[in-house]
Amino acid sequence: MSDPAVGLFGEALDLLRRAVGPNAQFRPHQFEAIQAVVQNRRRVLLVQRTGWGKSAVYFIATRLLRRRGGGPTVIVSPLIALMRNQVEMADRLGVNSRTVNSTNREEWEPVFDAIRGGMVDLLLISPERLNNPEFRSEVLPDLLRNLGLLVVDEVHCISDWGHDFRPDYRRLSRIVESLPPNLPVVGTTATANDRVVEDVAEQLGGDLLEIRGPLDRESLALQVVRLPGRAERMAWLAATVPTLPGCGIVYCLTIRDVERVGAWLRERGVDAATYTGESDNSDRLDIEGRLSRGSLKVVVATSALGMGYDNPFIHFVVHFQSPGSPIAYYQQVGRAGRAVDRAHGVLLAGAEDAEIQDYFIRTAFPAPEAVEAVLTALARADGLTRIQLEQVVNLPRGRIEGMLKVLEVEGALYREGRRWYRSAQRWEYPQARVAAVTEQRRREQQAMVDYTATTGCLFRFLRRQLDDPEAEPCGRCANCAGPALPEAVDGPLLQAVLAFLRLLHLRIEPRRQWPSGFVGPSLREFRVGEGRALARWGDPGVAELVRLGKYRDGRFHDDLIEAVAAMIEQWRPDPEPAWLTYVPAFGGGGVVADLAPRLAGRLGLPCLEAVTKTRSTPKQKTMQNSYQQVVNLQGAFAIGELRPGPVLLLDDMVDSRWTFTMVGSLLREAGCGPVYPVALADTSRGDQ
Repeated sequence: MSDPAVGLFGEALDLLRRAVGPNAQFRPHQFEAIQAVVQNRRRVLLVQRTGWGKSAVYFIATRLLRRRGGGPTVIVSPLIALMRNQVEMADRLGVNSRTVNSTNREEWEPVFDAIRGGMVDLLLISPERLNNPEFRSEVLPDLLRNLGLLVVDEVHCISDWGHDFRPDYRRLSRIVESLPPNLPVVGTTATANDRVVEDVAEQLGGDLLEIRGPLDRESLALQVVRLPGRAERMAWLAATVPTLPGCGIVYCLTIRDVERVGAWLRERGVDAATYTGESDNSDRLDIEGRLSRGSLKVVVATSALGMGYDNPFIHFVVHFQSPGSPIAYYQQVGRAGRAVDRAHGVLLAGAEDAEIQDYFIRTAFPAPEAVEAVLTALARADGLTRIQLEQVVNLPRGRIEGMLKVLEVEGALYREGRRWYRSAQRWEYPQARVAAVTEQRRREQQAMVDYTATTGCLFRFLRRQLDDPEAEPCGRCANCAGPALPEAVDGPLLQAVLAFLRLLHLRIEPRRQWPSGFVGPSLREFRVGEGRALARWGDPGVAELVRLGKYRDGRFHDDLIEAVAAMIEQWRPDPEPAWLTYVPAFGGGGVVADLAPRLAGRLGLPCLEAVTKTRSTPKQKTMQNSYQQVVNLQGAFAIGELRPGPVLLLDDMVDSRWTFTMVGSLLREAGCGPVYPVALADTSRGDQ
């Protein structure tokens, strides 16, 4: 009697060679995983480094299961870039694949029709689809009834302990629980330590086969360069990136740092593109394609260009700031060195790292009082939309949306159409779990500080953090073999960075409509013009003068007046401003009232106290969404004497832009010409 495993191996190897090449061979444990899924119908957890071939396992398994009459495979994948890469590999294997995500809504119905007709071998969906009521009610039941294989890509996202936990993934645990015990499930990740693996294994359940490999990458040389200031790190990038072979990625923690670093590198003649969660889908496609073809030197990106991006020819990955954990760092730096002989992974440790990571940790979970405010508001009302919640709860929109997702999955809320309702289910804030996860993330944050200070092997440090039992000194990193790249910064280049930042003025885009539910002067008729901010809060150079003037000296330095005047002269708003006014403090006086006539004198313009603040208001920064910010300003300003013609409207800081919008629209309504906002510093967060 023939051994079925022998025939299965031949079939699987034939498919591998069809996808990769005629001489391809399975890596250790790849066929073991395929056999466990196809022949033994087990649940498998693959913890293997990027480039090991995790996707080959489930694509080949899909083809083999379909040949044996199995239903389609569903892959839950967190990033659209990953989906695009996977569709290309599926095509090479003859797997008929389709995707359902936020960028192809017009294709959903044809895809669902093809699934019902048995024409689809594999469906890639984003975890957000699982949180969509229509998808859950109209599509998911049929999918689960006919399912052949469920794949959870980047499965560490399912775990509270994972560096990239996503609430939408939580629903997957319940889906897995509902599946027949003999329906195979594959979870994959390159980034999981023992704690995450244990949590994921518990959620995948069943007779789980764990296949975990070593995490070394033989071609990757790691290095830490300690340059606390942003300007020093920007100078280092401009000097170093052009000298590196091939193409690469520079990771930043915030969108505003991505934009700033990308603009600086382009200023220095480097072919650099920027890639964030706010990038247009068409731009992302273009950038991914150019990077894959090697026709782009560097992409400056947030973690939006991360998990699963499949480009084996990345020669360098530089981190402008430190990620929040060794696991997150390994995942990102592992983009480099997959199919090249020599690659560089450089961490530029910055002074702002702790502040940014503190913010991410503080906001990872909603505070108990915030959750209680949402639950109480919903309990008192006969359902509320998300917009209505913003009007009664002082929380940021993104925080409300994330909270609604989690509370729905945990059964505390339910949704009908756009309205959310409090359920009858008893629910308690998971204080112990939140405290434990927060403490763990603090330890991970400290581990990254320790990484920058260690004198031992950098790669061994990372592998030990990921509980790799085979971690040994690599012999390649800067601590083992000496620095491969320079660590000093050129003085003239640093001065060029500072000059660049001084001229990197920021647009203040006009608000085009009031928040839903608020009625103010017509922004179509009385719209405020585009403005300018001199600097980002926290930047080197003039932003430091702003901080000192506001919080130490109580008066802005004359150098700031010259800088603002130069900005306005470079900007040249049209039609040209004829006078200047400012946003006053309640009761008069203050640093802006002192600055306004001095700046007006420098510009040769009259300065009028055209605006009066009629009541004291809480600080705008304590108002956390647009509706709350606008209501805080309602009725707080009165307009007095005006002059004809366009006006500069001065304030020291700009964040939400609602103060400029409110005061500017009142000026326009009172008969003023075009209003141009001017601020010394933009304090808005440039988060991912």
